[in-house]
Amino acid sequence: MSDIQRYQSTARLSRLVVHNSVVYVAGITATDRSGDAQAQTADILAKLDGLLASVGSNKSRILSAQIWLQDIVRDFAGLNAAWEAWIPGDAVPTRATCEAKLAGPEIRVEIIITAAL
Repeated sequence: MSDIQRYQSTARLSRLVVHNSVVYVAGITATDRSGDAQAQTADILAKLDGLLASVGSNKSRILSAQIWLQDIVRDFAGLNAAWEAWIPGDAVPTRATCEAKLAGPEIRVEIIITAAL
């Protein structure tokens, strides 16, 4: 039986969970929420770089991404611009993007990923 490793845990959630060489990253939002979807996405992706590195993985190891946008019509192009500039062309994961009511009106983007170690 494999150990389950939990990182950056609070009473509500663990930011990362590693099990069977798979990294599960909880929903990440931008620290600076004053920007548009492209700026918020770039902020989130930088955070994901650090989170993945903290457990020995990286963006080329992402298996899937789930992305929520506050307004898909307004924010989809900005999200994609930041995403396509960041993700390696030879390591594009599965991805789903949808519109959702997020935790606050200033949050335009939230991303969850699953990656291999």
